[in-house]
Amino acid sequence: MIGIKIGRILLGLMLGVPMMAWAAPESPPEQTYGEETTSIQALTSVGNDLVYAGSFGLGLFRSEDRGATWTKSGQGVTDPFILTLATGKDSAIYAGTFRGGVFRSRDRGKTWQAINSGLKRLEIKSLLAVGEGVYAGTSDGVYRLGPSDRWSVVTTGLDDILVHALALSSDGTLFAGTSGKGILRFKAQSTGWVRQQQGLKDHEGMTENFIRVLTIDPEGGIYAGTFDGGVFRSADGGVSWRPISRALPNDSIRGILFNSRGLFVATGHGIFKTTDQGRQWVPLNKGLTSMAIQVLIESGAGVFYAGTSAGAFRSDDDGRTWSPINQGIEGGTAPSPFLFR
Repeated sequence: MIGIKIGRILLGLMLGVPMMAWAAPESPPEQTYGEETTSIQALTSVGNDLVYAGSFGLGLFRSEDRGATWTKSGQGVTDPFILTLATGKDSAIYAGTFRGGVFRSRDRGKTWQAINSGLKRLEIKSLLAVGEGVYAGTSDGVYRLGPSDRWSVVTTGLDDILVHALALSSDGTLFAGTSGKGILRFKAQSTGWVRQQQGLKDHEGMTENFIRVLTIDPEGGIYAGTFDGGVFRSADGGVSWRPISRALPNDSIRGILFNSRGLFVATGHGIFKTTDQGRQWVPLNKGLTSMAIQVLIESGAGVFYAGTSAGAFRSDDDGRTWSPINQGIEGGTAPSPFLFR
């Protein structure tokens, strides 16, 4: 892995290209444009039965029967490249797109309205809806949605920085996972983002600054998933971090969730579970016909949904077995995202 990282650094230096461009590709590498594929990049649920899926190039879909059947959603969404979904207050659904900004639906996905006032750029990598607050991680830092549906910058310090992940702790501290700047935190009433000084060092001594996933468990432990350096955990509010994925077969982290039965991690090659803070990982891939996981969520006790580069899957037993749930989202030709402006 060191050789790969050094090669990437040298290539960037030779071409005069910032490292950020090499380590954080804007579009999923698994997608093959022009072919009949359904890459599910985002998922969110409302209650036990209603599920929304966002694809990369084929727009939005909704299911009222836990994914057994899907119908096209997204009337009013002008960008079919969906990167993130979130469920907010009163079951409002928010969709973040590759080039079109943020869209919201308040009628169970029937119609959508753009809410982009105040955003400097319209590439939305992450959305976080907690209580009254809705936050967006963009290619120009972190924004919060105000009561008049206008976005405002949370605080200074992340201008022109791509933010892939957001998490909010119980004390109101906001964490941002970025491309190239690692993890930063912002406490209410403080001034500016603070970068975590001790960084995330993997088992090879390399510092991981490209963060794809952030989540916080009920005890306040913070988990960070990186682009190619595995999973890290902090037990002190992000001051220090330790790697917990040395035994994990794949280091490209796509999702992290936890419940009373373990910690579950989605990777670029399957889903795994640990019950001992990463000393051992058990594969949970029975029934998955695509191992390139893009997103993993839990909806109700033991009910998981996974989006992959080739459709969606559901598990009703904590990931031990999976069933494809693609009726209504199969087929279709995904255009190149670079055709859109």
